[in-house]
Amino acid sequence: MPQIDRTRELETLKISRLLWMYALPSIVSHIIASIYNIVDRVFLGQYVGALAIAGLAITMPIMNIIHAFGSLVGAGSAARMSIILGKKDYKWAEDILGNSLLLTFFFGFLFVTGGYLFMDRILTAFGASDDTIAYAREYMNIVLPGMFMTTLSFNLTGLMRATGYPKKSMWIMAGGAVVNIFLDALFIYVLDWGIAGAAWATTISMTGTGILAVWHFLQKSSFIRFRRHAWKPKLYIFRNILLIGMSPFSMNLAASAVVALLNNQLIRYGGDLAVGAYGLVNTFASLSVMLILGLCQGMQPIAGYNYGAGHPDRLKSVYTLTLKINVLIGFVGAVLALTIPHAMLRLFTKEEDLMQIGIPAMRFIMVMFPLVGFTITNSNFFQSIDKPWIAIVTSLSRQVLFLAPMIYLIPPIFINAGGAGLTGVWASMTISDVLGAALAFALMLTQRHVFRTVEQPRPKRIKAKGPKTN
Repeated sequence: MPQIDRTRELETLKISRLLWMYALPSIVSHIIASIYNIVDRVFLGQYVGALAIAGLAITMPIMNIIHAFGSLVGAGSAARMSIILGKKDYKWAEDILGNSLLLTFFFGFLFVTGGYLFMDRILTAFGASDDTIAYAREYMNIVLPGMFMTTLSFNLTGLMRATGYPKKSMWIMAGGAVVNIFLDALFIYVLDWGIAGAAWATTISMTGTGILAVWHFLQKSSFIRFRRHAWKPKLYIFRNILLIGMSPFSMNLAASAVVALLNNQLIRYGGDLAVGAYGLVNTFASLSVMLILGLCQGMQPIAGYNYGAGHPDRLKSVYTLTLKINVLIGFVGAVLALTIPHAMLRLFTKEEDLMQIGIPAMRFIMVMFPLVGFTITNSNFFQSIDKPWIAIVTSLSRQVLFLAPMIYLIPPIFINAGGAGLTGVWASMTISDVLGAALAFALMLTQRHVFRTVEQPRPKRIKAKGPKTN
């Protein structure tokens, strides 16, 4: 049995204080995670050039696919861990920890092997041209093995937050970001390694972060840690983890697939520079998304624990507070994009051609970001309380149901009206944000009963069939 239950505060402290305690480290961790890509783009944009930025942008959806498998395990494990800790079943929680690591190793082997076997085919499918594929290939050849450690670190730092160590997870991620910035400057600016320097900086820093996260769960002082019984594969735990994690996994996977379609449309209507411009705008947008996701991950252990413990009033309070703050974050991001887009993009590039394409793109992409905050909050909330199918539909609505068809339907309409097809591509993102938020609102209305009665009973632990999930 663990010596000290570090999660009891989740059902006793004031919700606003709890959300601050858990969300701040998570927000910092997400910002730190985004720094890896942002710093790479800053150094490449300032010291290498536009084609290097475009090559890096091609790799982003591929990296997102790898992250999708990480979120499949990491988010599912953390959400399930919180619910089980709410039921005070510590052995079960340690089984979740061990089995999540087994799944991480399994998926890590698959994506590293597959990435090397089909590298050029994958890069071409995601929009690489003759001018950009060399940059993308050089980056991926170096960073691909390190992506396993990236996935491992995000998985375990999420479990650290779920088990009562939000600040420690933040400091581990922060250390990796500081190392990444230093190595980017050394490898790109001092040693002139180009895009290979960005890849090595990311790989080395994330490897160190992963090692520190593993070490935490090996220490005897940790509340939940690796024990011998936790390494035995349990199919019902695999099932629980993968079912809950399917929402962020589907969202990340769909985003990568849609970006592949989007890159091809951008090349069709604007060329390689349009892809590079979108990569820069997406970097700015990711800052707002990281804040929103960070707050959602701070909400997750609070919502999951109180759902498992049967406290609907506290469940409603943490959802409402998170929603208000995330809509505000989206509003601030939209205001910055609409008023000072030139200053935001200037951080990443000196190329005037990229600026001319990026400014209207930023305004179209960011104008409806308050609605994006609403949609992301709802998806993460339902994931936290073990309602994966509602979470999946909410998370996939913008990318799959709306954006994928819109990027083909809207540009011809703009062209026929005398406008530019590229403007139609940007506008399709705005329309998709509105439609996605409308669907998320409708789904929330169907689930209001969770705030009146928590319906999840304590499941029986039957080895043959495993515990049922709602």
